[in-house]
Amino acid sequence: MKNKYSFVLIMLLCILLGSVGLTTLYVAKEQAEEEEDFKIVTSFYPMYIAALNIVGDAENVSLQNLSEPQTGCLHDFQMTPKDMKLLSGADVFVINGGGIESFMEEVAETYPELAVVEACSEVEFLEEGIEDSFVAEDEELEASRTGHVHEHEHEENAHAWMSISSYRIMVATIAEQLASLDEAHAEDYILNAQIYDAKLQDLQEEQQELFAMTEGTNVILFHEAYAYVADEYGMNVCYELNLDEERQVSAGEIADVLEAVENDGVTYILAEELYGKEIGTTVEKESDVTVLYLDTLNRGDYEKDSYLNAMHNNIELLKQELIK
Repeated sequence: MKNKYSFVLIMLLCILLGSVGLTTLYVAKEQAEEEEDFKIVTSFYPMYIAALNIVGDAENVSLQNLSEPQTGCLHDFQMTPKDMKLLSGADVFVINGGGIESFMEEVAETYPELAVVEACSEVEFLEEGIEDSFVAEDEELEASRTGHVHEHEHEENAHAWMSISSYRIMVATIAEQLASLDEAHAEDYILNAQIYDAKLQDLQEEQQELFAMTEGTNVILFHEAYAYVADEYGMNVCYELNLDEERQVSAGEIADVLEAVENDGVTYILAEELYGKEIGTTVEKESDVTVLYLDTLNRGDYEKDSYLNAMHNNIELLKQELIK
């Protein structure tokens, strides 16, 4: 009987020791993996898609996006405790720059040691905002009468991902800076960026085929991001109305749009369907202008080719309209 109890006791002791041993090994493995992981966090959708292509299948590299894929631009984005916790474990934070991430002062104060990669650091931004021709004409008349010239302050338009040529620079910048921060995967980052850039080059060549048909076309913009589209296609921006979820358009502004269409011979309006459909429908009913609803590429699914597909769809939409 005593032998029976001894056997059971020995078995229980073995199970206990085995469990402790396995638990210790598991914890050690998890800690080792955490130490090996290079953690990249991106600020929002265009940065995530760029980083996704650059990281590729690199081992022990984790990639997460700060904002949800349907957030859109981050002008009014508010950081949450969950967001701050995500950044607390990051090795690097990839941002667009140019003021898109309005919360960066808070991030810098909270995590002064966090490495930040600014994708647009080598990009030449366009100026933000276009004076409509009627305001400009009135100010010219005032200047001729009073001798006073009204000075306008221009801010940078940081929606550079809407330019394929600028986006290619952004991808190269992200890859180079990640490579310098994570030497273990440097070759992977550079090679993956080159592969992605080749696809972007093909996309840019597809875009350039339309240039002869778009150059000199007068357009109106319903989102500042389209300034980069107009620039790459050689279009003349006659009026800009920046629409978002909080923007209430007045009857006077609609009248200004219609006047710009008539006076400047505007052919197309570039708009985002989510915020521009209502006013776009109104303007089309009141004039001969065509509203083209283009993707702003600031939201979408988390697939590697999402940027390529969305920009290709924009090109196809323009092509179909131009060859009518």
